[in-house]
Amino acid sequence: MATIDVKPIVLRDCKLTISLEEASADYEKHVSGVTFTPSSGTVNWNGLSPDASFTFPTATTWGAQLDYAQDWETASSLSRYLYDNEGKQVTMLFEPKAGGLGWEVDVFIAPGSIGGQVNTVATSTVTLGVVGKPRPVPAV
Repeated sequence: MATIDVKPIVLRDCKLTISLEEASADYEKHVSGVTFTPSSGTVNWNGLSPDASFTFPTATTWGAQLDYAQDWETASSLSRYLYDNEGKQVTMLFEPKAGGLGWEVDVFIAPGSIGGQVNTVATSTVTLGVVGKPRPVPAV
């Protein structure tokens, strides 16, 4: 049996770029977490006979979760970007280590929440629908 090496990472020097049409912006200072999550399931069908039981896999879909600090004062903040561009399809590039292997996804923009608890930083979490699945982007 082969021994497989592992190189765990700590998310601390990441890159997050969102591109809409010809413009793109870096949002890593706004975001505290990025998670691309697959979702899949099964479909079951049972016939009248005990041996007529079937299970089929469903297609996998992906979501792109962004955890971020709300900023409604800065016109170019991520909060405002999500609010102003609801429903638009954009390309997002996430590099877990800046300059390393990245993951690119096409997502549909959805706005996040407004407000939160007193005496804390107002944060929000939004999950954007991914078209297809994440694509690896080689390190530069």
